[in-house]
Order: sequence, then C-alpha cells, then structure tokens
Amino acid sequence: MFEAWVLIPLAPFLLAGLAIWTRHQSKMAEKYGHLPKGISEDTDRMREEMQYLKDRVATLEKIATDGRESRLLEDEIEKLRDR
Repeated sequence: MFEAWVLIPLAPFLLAGLAIWTRHQSKMAEKYGHLPKGISEDTDRMREEMQYLKDRVATLEKIATDGRESRLLEDEIEKLRDR
C-alpha cells in the first residue's frame, strides 16, 4: 500500500516548481495581453484616452504651424537671428 509520508520530502520541490510555473504564466499573460478582466478594461480605456490626446496634440501642432501665422513667426525668428 502507498504511504503518504513519502511525498513529504518532495513537497519543497513541488512548491518551487509551482512558483516558477505561476511566475512564468504571469509574465506570458502580461507580454501577450491576457490580463485579468478589470485590468484589461482599464488598459483599453487608457489607450483610447492616450490616442485621443495624441490626436488633439497633432491638431494643435498643425494649427500652430500652418498658415500665415507660421510665416510671420518664421520671419520674426529670422529677424532675431540676424541681430
């Protein structure tokens, strides 16, 4: 008959293996985007907000650098450089 006490010396090795496997699974989940549901929703919301802000900054940059005002600004900069 099988004696359970034989498993006691193997317990540290089994626990270490479980810890290594769990850590590996966690790293793979982070790397490939398989995060828990709440974290994933927050991440998606932040990505959408970040894209919105990037688009807005691009629009503001375009407004600041396009048109007649930018030529006037360039002329002012050149006048200051010539001093």
